[in-house]
Amino acid sequence: MRDNKKLYDIANKLMARGKGFLAADESTGTMNKRLASIGVEETAENRRRFRELLFGCPGAEEYLSGTIMYDSSIRNQMSDGTPFVDVLIAKGIIPIIKVDKSTVPHTGFPGEVVTQGLDDLAERFAEYHELGARAAKWRAVFAISADTPTDENIACDAHMFARYAALAQEAGIVPMIEPEVLFQGTHSIEDAERVTTHVIKMTFDILAQHRVDLAGVILKSSMVLAGNEHTKPSTPEDVAEATVRTFKNSVPEEVPGIVFLSGGQSPLRATENLHAVAELEPLPWEISFSYSRAIEEPILEVWKGSDDNVAAAREVMLHRLKMNSLAEKGEYAPDMEQE
Repeated sequence: MRDNKKLYDIANKLMARGKGFLAADESTGTMNKRLASIGVEETAENRRRFRELLFGCPGAEEYLSGTIMYDSSIRNQMSDGTPFVDVLIAKGIIPIIKVDKSTVPHTGFPGEVVTQGLDDLAERFAEYHELGARAAKWRAVFAISADTPTDENIACDAHMFARYAALAQEAGIVPMIEPEVLFQGTHSIEDAERVTTHVIKMTFDILAQHRVDLAGVILKSSMVLAGNEHTKPSTPEDVAEATVRTFKNSVPEEVPGIVFLSGGQSPLRATENLHAVAELEPLPWEISFSYSRAIEEPILEVWKGSDDNVAAAREVMLHRLKMNSLAEKGEYAPDMEQE
């Protein structure tokens, strides 16, 4: 029997003002690519060392309410043997576990994919809860083209979101749903707004049909952006206005919070766009960040796999977290990057 009040309490802690999520849930393949980009050997130990740098960063708890982990990380530990989960919990940071198993082609729908991972999910949730996870993440992706996304593809992924979310809540875990509308493409910001609104609205309609408690769900969303190959890049003001319109037309007010993925934006642009959205508050939901590459990329560039660089890399991490925290509160200015 699920305890809805506990779910609400967890969701509210996750959406604490001025705090966001570190999305450190890269798959082994993605993490290996990031190590390769800085000339570091792609080994399990080096993946562990980088995550130790992140999870053990002193002071990160001032800016983070949650950290999204991959299956191998939630089972892993610091150099001294302390489990990563225990380090996060001691800081007051809620462990979040990625539970989907990536995408596969959607048979009969060229150019579209669906997310897999529902098999044995109830059992996995029980284990993850025992390991310390109190929230989870499930991602689906939608590309914008002349023919995609189709309603059938959106509905297929939305039904999977609903089943995942119901199982998470039953296990005492707050579900985060991530219907990512991809930044890659030639589409306009108007196309992105239309598609993102439609995807999110269909998703929440189907969650409600499956009796998911929307007051215990967090949305992780793309910002509404013109495609990275469009002739006219989106300004922060355009992004903010289109994104807020999208949410007002698609997200039920009982949802406690929305966090943004960076989705291929540069670290600075992701911060600037978050600030522009925050300037349009008050909104019915708490708004924050859940960035991966937009936080980790500058950290990796300083770390370069060397223990001698850990302290400097953590300074870079704290700076990026602080900038995003200020942006989330509408208090960011570009000249703060030089401080």
